[in-house]
Amino acid sequence: MSDTPSVRSLVQAPATAQRGQVIVVSATIGHMMETGYRRGSDGVMLPRDLIRRFVCTYQGEQVFAATLHAAMSSNPYLSFRVRVMESGTLQLSWTGDKGFSHTRSHTITVA
Repeated sequence: MSDTPSVRSLVQAPATAQRGQVIVVSATIGHMMETGYRRGSDGVMLPRDLIRRFVCTYQGEQVFAATLHAAMSSNPYLSFRVRVMESGTLQLSWTGDKGFSHTRSHTITVA
């Protein structure tokens, strides 16, 4: 699911896990991350356009969050660990400048 058309994101996490297992979740999103401190070829300052916040919830509970700043590279990549106790859905959300919003889901079945 995406609130912003043509945004590409990738989430890597296992589809299945054992109860209590710690899994690695990796996420990246295609975004230029313009700082607002750079000039374009015409000499005019390029407006700031950053992803400012990333939040991951599991079964509605926040399990990871990050505030991103101008020093973050284009196409930001994040990796973190989550302990899974029951089957459920990871909801990954990116928000930023200019009303940017993108959400991605990933279901995990716990045996």
